Amino acid sequence: MNQLVTTFKVRYRGAQRARAFFAIGACLFGLAASPPIGAHGDVTPQAVDTSSLPTLGEAWREENPFRANEAAVKVGTSAYNQNCARCHGLEAISGGIAPDLRKLDNDCATTRDPLKKAACVKDNDNYFLTTVRHGRTRNGAVYMPPFEGTFNQEAIWAIKAYLETRRDKPF
Repeated sequence: MNQLVTTFKVRYRGAQRARAFFAIGACLFGLAASPPIGAHGDVTPQAVDTSSLPTLGEAWREENPFRANEAAVKVGTSAYNQNCARCHGLEAISGGIAPDLRKLDNDCATTRDPLKKAACVKDNDNYFLTTVRHGRTRNGAVYMPPFEGTFNQEAIWAIKAYLETRRDKPF
């Protein structure tokens, strides 16, 4: 009887090992056969159709000229979803890769003085524009690519107009 139990244990362990090796082999094959996974996926900027918006000219504006402009919000929504959401999250709700852009204007929302609030909004517009145009690099690592030359200012301000509809703390 003891020999029968011992034989059963050896065969059972052997079957377990075989299943484990098969599972590990299947996983390794799956990884080898799958396409490479990138942290941000395909980050090739997509074109933004701004033909429905007024042309702003060559000189960069210091403040968002499309604030509360419904046509700009529509263009900005599409542009954001195609170019920004993969890092900043759908509907501007960050998944942790990049800053949560709904919180961009939070300091301004809590400011009661109208002159200080206007200055705060202008500063945030400038920060947003500078960041999108020139990107963000830290210690040689690119955290956000520059979009100047890829997006015109109409596209950038349309994205900002969209983000203003997604604020964490509405004005």
